Amino acid sequence: MSKPVSALMGAAYDGIVRVEECGLQGMITLRGDLASKPVIAAATGATGQEMPGQRRANVAGESGLCWMSPDELLVLVPHAEVSAKLAAMTTALGDAHSLAVNVSDARAMFRVSGEHAREVMAKLAPVDFAPGAFGPGDFRRSRLAQVAGAFWMEEDGSFRIICFRSVADYVFKLLKVAAQPGSAVGVF
Repeated sequence: MSKPVSALMGAAYDGIVRVEECGLQGMITLRGDLASKPVIAAATGATGQEMPGQRRANVAGESGLCWMSPDELLVLVPHAEVSAKLAAMTTALGDAHSLAVNVSDARAMFRVSGEHAREVMAKLAPVDFAPGAFGPGDFRRSRLAQVAGAFWMEEDGSFRIICFRSVADYVFKLLKVAAQPGSAVGVF
Protein backbone atom coordinates (compact mmCIF):
# COMPACT_ATOMS: atom_id res chain seq x y z
CA MET A 1 0.00 0.00 0.00
CA SER A 2 1.27 3.47 -0.79
CA LYS A 3 1.83 6.12 1.85
CA PRO A 4 -0.42 9.21 1.60
CA VAL A 5 1.45 12.42 0.82
CA SER A 6 0.33 16.02 0.65
CA ALA A 7 0.21 17.89 -2.64
CA LEU A 8 3.46 19.81 -2.15
CA MET A 9 5.19 17.76 0.55
CA GLY A 10 5.12 20.58 3.12
CA ALA A 11 6.41 23.39 0.90
CA ALA A 12 6.98 26.71 2.67
CA TYR A 13 8.07 30.25 1.82
CA ASP A 14 9.05 33.24 3.96
CA GLY A 15 8.47 36.72 2.59
CA ILE A 16 6.35 39.49 4.10
CA VAL A 17 4.34 36.56 5.51
CA ARG A 18 4.96 32.86 5.98
CA VAL A 19 3.23 30.66 3.40
CA GLU A 20 3.14 26.95 4.15
CA GLU A 21 1.34 23.89 2.94
CA CYS A 22 -0.40 22.34 5.93
CA GLY A 23 0.09 18.71 5.00
CA LEU A 24 -2.55 16.00 5.12
CA GLN A 25 -5.98 17.10 6.35
CA GLY A 26 -9.11 14.99 6.51
CA MET A 27 -11.97 16.70 4.64
CA ILE A 28 -15.53 15.49 4.22
CA THR A 29 -18.12 17.26 2.11
CA LEU A 30 -21.53 17.07 3.80
CA ARG A 31 -24.61 18.09 1.83
CA GLY A 32 -28.12 18.23 3.21
CA ASP A 33 -30.54 20.36 5.20
CA LEU A 34 -28.18 22.08 7.66
CA ALA A 35 -31.07 22.62 10.09
CA SER A 36 -32.03 18.93 10.25
CA LYS A 37 -31.23 16.98 13.39
CA PRO A 38 -29.41 14.12 11.59
CA VAL A 39 -27.13 16.51 9.68
CA ILE A 40 -26.37 18.52 12.82
CA ALA A 41 -25.66 15.32 14.78
CA ALA A 42 -23.39 13.94 12.06
CA ALA A 43 -21.39 17.17 11.68
CA THR A 44 -21.02 18.10 15.33
CA GLY A 45 -20.45 14.50 16.37
CA ALA A 46 -17.54 14.14 13.95
CA THR A 47 -15.78 17.32 15.02
CA GLY A 48 -16.93 18.39 18.48
CA GLN A 49 -17.57 21.84 17.01
CA GLU A 50 -20.82 23.80 16.91
CA MET A 51 -22.62 24.32 13.61
CA PRO A 52 -21.25 27.43 11.88
CA GLY A 53 -23.43 30.31 10.80
CA GLN A 54 -23.53 31.57 7.24
CA ARG A 55 -20.01 32.37 5.94
CA ARG A 56 -18.41 31.17 9.19
CA ALA A 57 -15.91 28.50 10.22
CA ASN A 58 -15.68 26.85 13.64
CA VAL A 59 -12.26 25.21 13.65
CA ALA A 60 -9.94 24.08 16.44
CA GLY A 61 -6.75 22.32 15.41
CA GLU A 62 -7.51 19.70 12.77
CA SER A 63 -11.24 19.53 13.52
CA GLY A 64 -13.90 21.94 12.38
CA LEU A 65 -16.94 22.86 10.39
CA CYS A 66 -16.92 25.36 7.54
CA TRP A 67 -20.08 26.76 5.93
CA MET A 68 -19.79 26.26 2.17
CA SER A 69 -23.35 27.05 1.04
CA PRO A 70 -26.91 26.89 2.42
CA ASP A 71 -26.87 23.09 2.06
CA GLU A 72 -23.16 22.24 2.37
CA LEU A 73 -20.51 22.00 5.05
CA LEU A 74 -16.84 21.14 4.83
CA VAL A 75 -16.10 18.86 7.76
CA LEU A 76 -12.45 18.90 8.88
CA VAL A 77 -11.07 15.94 10.83
CA PRO A 78 -7.59 14.50 11.39
CA HIS A 79 -6.49 12.74 8.20
CA ALA A 80 -5.88 9.43 9.97
CA GLU A 81 -9.46 9.43 11.29
CA VAL A 82 -11.36 10.40 8.14
CA SER A 83 -12.63 6.89 7.28
CA ALA A 84 -13.91 6.23 10.80
CA LYS A 85 -15.47 9.70 11.05
CA LEU A 86 -17.18 9.28 7.68
CA ALA A 87 -18.61 5.90 8.75
CA ALA A 88 -19.92 7.43 11.99
CA MET A 89 -21.43 10.33 10.06
CA THR A 90 -23.14 7.97 7.63
CA THR A 91 -24.67 6.12 10.57
CA ALA A 92 -25.80 9.38 12.21
CA LEU A 93 -27.36 10.57 8.95
CA GLY A 94 -29.50 7.44 8.70
CA ASP A 95 -32.23 7.90 6.10
CA ALA A 96 -31.89 11.69 5.95
CA HIS A 97 -31.63 13.09 2.42
CA SER A 98 -27.90 13.87 2.45
CA LEU A 99 -24.48 13.16 1.01
CA ALA A 100 -21.22 12.70 2.89
CA VAL A 101 -18.05 11.99 0.91
CA ASN A 102 -14.33 11.95 1.67
CA VAL A 103 -12.65 14.66 -0.43
CA SER A 104 -9.33 14.70 1.47
CA ASP A 105 -7.19 13.52 -1.43
CA ALA A 106 -8.75 16.02 -3.82
CA ARG A 107 -7.83 19.11 -1.77
CA ALA A 108 -4.77 20.96 -0.50
CA MET A 109 -4.54 23.34 2.45
CA PHE A 110 -2.23 26.29 3.07
CA ARG A 111 -1.59 28.65 5.97
CA VAL A 112 -0.65 32.31 5.54
CA SER A 113 0.63 33.94 8.72
CA GLY A 114 2.32 37.15 9.70
CA GLU A 115 1.71 40.87 10.02
CA HIS A 116 0.73 41.30 6.37
CA ALA A 117 -1.51 38.22 6.01
CA ARG A 118 -4.62 40.31 5.24
CA GLU A 119 -2.75 42.22 2.58
CA VAL A 120 -1.47 39.08 0.86
CA MET A 121 -4.99 37.63 0.78
CA ALA A 122 -6.44 40.92 -0.51
CA LYS A 123 -4.07 40.81 -3.48
CA LEU A 124 -5.59 37.52 -4.62
CA ALA A 125 -9.28 37.35 -3.69
CA PRO A 126 -12.19 39.73 -4.42
CA VAL A 127 -13.15 39.99 -0.74
CA ASP A 128 -13.14 42.94 1.68
CA PHE A 129 -10.39 41.97 4.14
CA ALA A 130 -10.59 45.20 6.17
CA PRO A 131 -10.46 44.48 9.93
CA GLY A 132 -14.09 45.53 10.44
CA ALA A 133 -15.31 43.44 7.50
CA PHE A 134 -13.39 40.15 7.86
CA GLY A 135 -12.33 38.77 11.21
CA PRO A 136 -11.52 35.53 13.01
CA GLY A 137 -13.97 32.79 12.10
CA ASP A 138 -15.12 34.53 8.91
CA PHE A 139 -15.18 32.18 5.93
CA ARG A 140 -15.47 32.74 2.19
CA ARG A 141 -15.75 30.48 -0.79
CA SER A 142 -14.40 32.55 -3.64
CA ARG A 143 -11.43 32.52 -5.95
CA LEU A 144 -7.72 33.12 -5.73
CA ALA A 145 -6.72 34.80 -8.99
CA GLN A 146 -7.88 32.26 -11.60
CA VAL A 147 -8.91 29.30 -9.42
CA ALA A 148 -11.58 28.38 -6.90
CA GLY A 149 -10.66 28.49 -3.24
CA ALA A 150 -12.07 28.77 0.24
CA PHE A 151 -10.48 30.44 3.24
CA TRP A 152 -11.05 31.58 6.80
CA MET A 153 -9.25 33.71 9.33
CA GLU A 154 -7.98 32.08 12.51
CA GLU A 155 -7.97 33.67 15.96
CA ASP A 156 -4.29 34.69 15.61
CA GLY A 157 -4.95 36.59 12.36
CA SER A 158 -3.54 33.92 10.07
CA PHE A 159 -5.52 32.43 7.18
CA ARG A 160 -6.22 28.87 6.16
CA ILE A 161 -6.78 28.33 2.45
CA ILE A 162 -8.26 25.28 0.72
CA CYS A 163 -8.01 24.62 -3.00
CA PHE A 164 -8.21 21.68 -5.35
CA ARG A 165 -5.10 19.53 -5.17
CA SER A 166 -4.69 19.82 -8.94
CA VAL A 167 -4.00 23.56 -8.61
CA ALA A 168 -1.99 23.45 -5.36
CA ASP A 169 1.30 24.39 -7.04
CA TYR A 170 -0.37 27.33 -8.81
CA VAL A 171 -1.90 28.58 -5.54
CA PHE A 172 1.41 28.20 -3.71
CA LYS A 173 3.17 30.24 -6.41
CA LEU A 174 0.42 32.91 -6.28
CA LEU A 175 0.85 33.21 -2.53
CA LYS A 176 4.65 33.41 -2.91
CA VAL A 177 4.40 36.24 -5.45
CA ALA A 178 1.90 38.13 -3.25
CA ALA A 179 4.28 37.68 -0.30
CA GLN A 180 7.54 38.74 -1.96
CA PRO A 181 9.84 40.83 0.23
CA GLY A 182 9.20 44.51 -0.42
CA SER A 183 5.67 43.94 -1.69
CA ALA A 184 3.82 45.30 1.35
CA VAL A 185 1.60 48.23 0.42
CA GLY A 186 0.35 49.12 3.90
CA VAL A 187 -3.38 48.97 3.20
CA PHE A 188 -4.27 47.35 6.52
